Amino acid sequence: MNKPAFSASAGTSSFPRFQSFDLLATLVAVVRNDGAVLFANAALEDALGTSRRTIEGSHFPDNFTEPHVLMNALEGAGGNEFAALRYDAWLKRLNHEPVPVHVIVTQTESPGQIIVELLPLEQQTRQDREERLADQAQANKELIRNLAHEIKNPLGGIRGAAQLLEMEIESRGLKEYTQVIIHEADRLQTLVDRLLAPHRRPHLVGDVNIHEVCERVRSLIMAEFPRGLLVVRDYDTSIPEFRGDREQLIQSVLNIAHNACQALVERIAAGDACLTFSTRVARGVTFGKQRYRLALELHVIDNGPGIPESIKDRIFYPLVSGREGGSGLGLTLAQTFVQQHHGLIECESVPGRTDFKLLIPLP
Repeated sequence: MNKPAFSASAGTSSFPRFQSFDLLATLVAVVRNDGAVLFANAALEDALGTSRRTIEGSHFPDNFTEPHVLMNALEGAGGNEFAALRYDAWLKRLNHEPVPVHVIVTQTESPGQIIVELLPLEQQTRQDREERLADQAQANKELIRNLAHEIKNPLGGIRGAAQLLEMEIESRGLKEYTQVIIHEADRLQTLVDRLLAPHRRPHLVGDVNIHEVCERVRSLIMAEFPRGLLVVRDYDTSIPEFRGDREQLIQSVLNIAHNACQALVERIAAGDACLTFSTRVARGVTFGKQRYRLALELHVIDNGPGIPESIKDRIFYPLVSGREGGSGLGLTLAQTFVQQHHGLIECESVPGRTDFKLLIPLP
């Protein structure tokens, strides 16, 4: 099909009211009844891998594996046969495999202008998962905070009663029992304090250099594991500083790295353990229902046995641990601190490689 004659200059400059579509994470095109593109938003530009100038004026159905389906939808919209139409299709991309998308064709109040919105199905699935995890994390935090407060008061009473009892009894054997009560009460008090820590600590904002954060964590890890562990640094030094809480980010990365080292104990003993810190700039990324032009992408990768399948979907839940004696709070605190920076933590794990990815918006 021949492309309709249409000047690309009639794109963004002639339709300033469409500029707000650039703020959306979804892929949006405004097209004429004949399929000519009047406007393409930034998300669509990134998805197709070509410039807006190239897209605008082109024949939009040609970007699909079955262009006639969209043409039929546009003709139907132009003939007022429906207000909105939805269907699934495959979107072609430059130098990439086609991706499945959910297409929404909607009429506008202006004759000859139709909005075509594309929702990548994998992106929709990811957004649903992020929302579900965020809701679950919030519910967990509220539950844990309430439980911690409920435990805290009687815990002090138990410890005080044990101390008074110890003063009244003379048998050394019996005093050992009171010492057990006191020590366990102290241990539980420490656990409660750690559960409440993210809610108590002020968010101290300053300029953060992510590589200073990584180097601090690296020095702490090397001090604890001086032999048998290779720490690889793969930094993109062009990453700018950003506003954040340096200590919170150090704690987040340290918790992830320390968990990795705990999983690497056998490889450390064998002398072939490897922990990698990698930083990159991600462009045009969407997380937390919001699209960001630039984001920090920090990977903490280890060559350990991987996360057990039984807990893989629950690793960020409080009190879930993959090792004996673990508190199950390290990743929960890391997730809380990163979320306070409007960021996200993702994890991919298979035997021999576990990759924790931290995404934080950049200015």
